[in-house]
Amino acid sequence: MIVSYKQDDGTVEQVTTEDLSAIEAAAIEQAMGDTPWRRVEDMLRAQDPTAMRAVLWIFRRRAQPDLEFSAFDVPGWRRRLTARLERVEIDDVLNTLVAEAISTQEDAAIDAMLPHLRKLAASQDDVDAALGELGKAHLIRSGRASAT
Repeated sequence: MIVSYKQDDGTVEQVTTEDLSAIEAAAIEQAMGDTPWRRVEDMLRAQDPTAMRAVLWIFRRRAQPDLEFSAFDVPGWRRRLTARLERVEIDDVLNTLVAEAISTQEDAAIDAMLPHLRKLAASQDDVDAALGELGKAHLIRSGRASAT
């Protein structure tokens, strides 16, 4: 997941959970009350402020080792923080959906998920590329129309 923080001057700081070490992921879990990493990821997808704040905090802690989670705040988080899917996560979702669609011979499940996937994706082009690689390029137009 990519967590973005819009600063006062309008610049956007982006950090990715792909760059976390195992120790940093464990520190996030602990800071969030021993929340398992899978749950942290689910909370990021749901735009949970505590999860987004925890990811940003751990990256800030690299430069400020004494920074405590309880003291790290993000005023105006609703307009400043977002979490978005990266290509590898888009591939995971679509691979699961395609496996289900192949078993039922229907694209309805994929088509229904596309607006949500596009909204959460860091890049809609990643969604289109993943669809194309899965042999589902015919859904690209459908998904774009549904997302608007």
